[in-house]
Amino acid sequence: MSLSRRGLLAAAGGVTAAGAVGAAGAVGAATASPASAHSGRGRVRTGFDRLAADGYRQLSGERVGVVTNPTGITSDVRHIVDVMHPDDRVNLVAVFGPEHGFRGTAQAGGSEGRYDDPATGLPVYDTYLKSGQPLADIFTASGVQTIVFDIQDAGARFYTYIWTLYDCMQAAALAGKRLVVLDRPNPVTGRAALGPVLNKAFASFVGREPIAQAHGMTVTELALLFNGEFLTRPVELETVRMSGWRRSEFFDETGLPWVPPSPNMPTPDTALVYSGTCLFEGTNLSEGRGTTRPFELLGAEGIDRRWAQAANALDLPGVHFREAYFAPTFSKFQGKTVGGVQLHVHDRESYDPVRTGIALLVTAKRTWSGFAWRPDNWIDKLTGSTKVRTLIDAGAGTDEVVGSWRDELAAFRAVRKRYLRY
Repeated sequence: MSLSRRGLLAAAGGVTAAGAVGAAGAVGAATASPASAHSGRGRVRTGFDRLAADGYRQLSGERVGVVTNPTGITSDVRHIVDVMHPDDRVNLVAVFGPEHGFRGTAQAGGSEGRYDDPATGLPVYDTYLKSGQPLADIFTASGVQTIVFDIQDAGARFYTYIWTLYDCMQAAALAGKRLVVLDRPNPVTGRAALGPVLNKAFASFVGREPIAQAHGMTVTELALLFNGEFLTRPVELETVRMSGWRRSEFFDETGLPWVPPSPNMPTPDTALVYSGTCLFEGTNLSEGRGTTRPFELLGAEGIDRRWAQAANALDLPGVHFREAYFAPTFSKFQGKTVGGVQLHVHDRESYDPVRTGIALLVTAKRTWSGFAWRPDNWIDKLTGSTKVRTLIDAGAGTDEVVGSWRDELAAFRAVRKRYLRY
């Protein structure tokens, strides 16, 4: 793993705008320390809130395009595109939609395509699964000079919006465009990085570069990391940070409204478990898609109470497992009643989502004879290598699997630390 090929220069990450470099100089840097931030609803101000309060100074005189989705909202749940479009201080000329689309109408693995937004008349371009020169060509054809990124992340390496950010950074550099990244909270805190680190041989749209499975960073921090460590041609980058956010906070402590970032991420509770239980996408078990509790409900035909019993016997911190039965309305086992477990996180401070996900894989394989990995070894893309799959197949327990990434995670944490801004 090579995470530090540009070393401490990464703090600048190729940023050319004065005030966008370093911890104290980032555009929109938080001025209030955690100790001075007042409490209560509305305490956290997002990057967009601060950009707008500053009169859109960073966008002055530029033709602007926005990469966003339904999560790009103000504190009173107006969409930022609808707010900026009629504002004479911003020359907004284009919108770029990620997976699920700008207005969020597409399911997993889909997008909305190219269309004109009925509400604003703005052209909407599809970025999903586009990268490199093809995406750069879209930016060029749109006529934008500055690209703004504002999307709520879920905190997991395989959640694709951070790789949309990465691809947009790469393409903006190729097209000679400036990128402004507006920050939002990591909904599951930014306290620590957890889980295995991607091996570049397994790079895909659910993981382009070697970061941890639960990265513990915000999108502006990730943008600085990408620019400083991974992009061979850094982009002209500015970041607009939040004010009032503390790394220890879960989303419901921010006072901000939650909008599902994707159809199967309905609540912050989903995000809490997602970086571990999304691993079940790599198996023949349902990960709860098609239920009201995706990634909290897991199961398959033929599973009975023994799985919940085995998982509870591990006495994992912060979580209990309930024997559960459900019938997904779509995706795996559509219309069939399956058995499995529901996760109930009772102490989120001590809960480790990645360890829990591994423990559930181990116990599912031991208690259900029908357990199988997806034939395409999707689990290797999700975990970032063959390690997790081969260890579990060899009979390894949870501690052995988790211990297998200790050194790579320590190396990533050392690099990550240089880019933390809160």
